Amino acid sequence: MNRLLDQVMIMLGREPRKGGPISERAQQVHQLKRMTNKAELKAAREVAHAEALKTHKWRNRRWITLLAANLLFVVSYHFDIQILEGALTASRFVGFHLIDLNSALQVMLAHKHIIVNLVIGTSTIFVFWLLLGGRTFCSWVCPYHLLAEWAEKLHLKLAATKLVSDQNINRWLRTVFWCIFALLAVVTGYTVYEAISPTGILSRALIYGPGLALLWVLALLVFEVFFVRRAWCRYACPIGLTYGVVGIFSPLRVKYKLESCFHEGDCRKVCLVPHVLDTVIKGRAPDTEVAIGPDCTRCGLCVDACPTGSLTFEVKGLSKLL
Repeated sequence: MNRLLDQVMIMLGREPRKGGPISERAQQVHQLKRMTNKAELKAAREVAHAEALKTHKWRNRRWITLLAANLLFVVSYHFDIQILEGALTASRFVGFHLIDLNSALQVMLAHKHIIVNLVIGTSTIFVFWLLLGGRTFCSWVCPYHLLAEWAEKLHLKLAATKLVSDQNINRWLRTVFWCIFALLAVVTGYTVYEAISPTGILSRALIYGPGLALLWVLALLVFEVFFVRRAWCRYACPIGLTYGVVGIFSPLRVKYKLESCFHEGDCRKVCLVPHVLDTVIKGRAPDTEVAIGPDCTRCGLCVDACPTGSLTFEVKGLSKLL
């Protein structure tokens, strides 16, 4: 329970703490790693990297899934085949109503009462993302996430040439924004966040055609390229926080195995939310096997990058996923 509470606090914005309780077995592994000769460790790392297959299996699966999900809206609308109607904010899939959790919450706060029709559609989505892990929505469905991922690559290239600096912001800001948007909905009776949500703007633009709101999305991307990488997703978007809370008890997770890890850091370099991988830093893992916390987007970049297979997708209680 303490471990779960710690992961929730990290999701809300607290920085990972050093020196927490470590199991006896993990202490033995950490001690063994400290005693390992540095030259031997370096050689083992080189062998692991040489033998690792440099693939983008999970990234490619994710991009295909994200593009397919969003294009299905487009095809359904333009050819009037009524498979997936609406947009990501609210839709209907072959008759089943699907309502974005954060959007439903904003609407009910604005109206100041529980709307039965919203509850039905929200329940379906809630169960779906509860099973898959809430923030899976961010990396596997959200169209802005994909654009921000590409913008991040450009940002890192510019940062490597010293043309821009890689800035960090306090992660508590996302929780503050969540509270502000919720309060604005209550006070104004209007879903303020939905008017500026890049997720909703892009989804509607893809389906119904572009509008002036795309200039706001472009401004966000420019800000992320030249100032703060992935600023919206990491420090502002309330959708990620809402779905992170839903995924706290998800059976699908990324699992870390301490014993096979060489702590080379490749996973943290590619991670979209690197604070969730604090446990892979040498000497930090509280146990020999650790489930990555609910703020993980299950994007699979760390799984692809790990040369020793120390990070894997797993359904709790079952074997790892392929």
